[in-house]
Amino acid sequence: MHQPYKYNRENATRVAGTTTVKDAIGQLLKHYQLQSRFNETYLEAFWGRMMGQAIASRTNRIYVRDRKLHIELTSAPLRSELVNAKQKLIQVINKDMGTDVIDDVVFI
Repeated sequence: MHQPYKYNRENATRVAGTTTVKDAIGQLLKHYQLQSRFNETYLEAFWGRMMGQAIASRTNRIYVRDRKLHIELTSAPLRSELVNAKQKLIQVINKDMGTDVIDDVVFI
């Protein structure tokens, strides 16, 4: 009877000249100049993980246009706090992303 193939990481080797899927996707994004849009979409999708539940639950919507993060909040006190900490917010987001994705934050 035919045995199904079992993957064994210890015996796995990479063939010379091959590329990992991660590297291939990175090269594809770079070649088609999609890296910045990918980063913007990632930021929008993972806002809750990056900022935490307290901020995410008070955010109606976010989007990035022209390297500006637009944030619509439901809480006036939170908006005031984030306006005062705008530069820190930009630093935290760019650090978490591993690259400069945004230059400014606009509160709507």
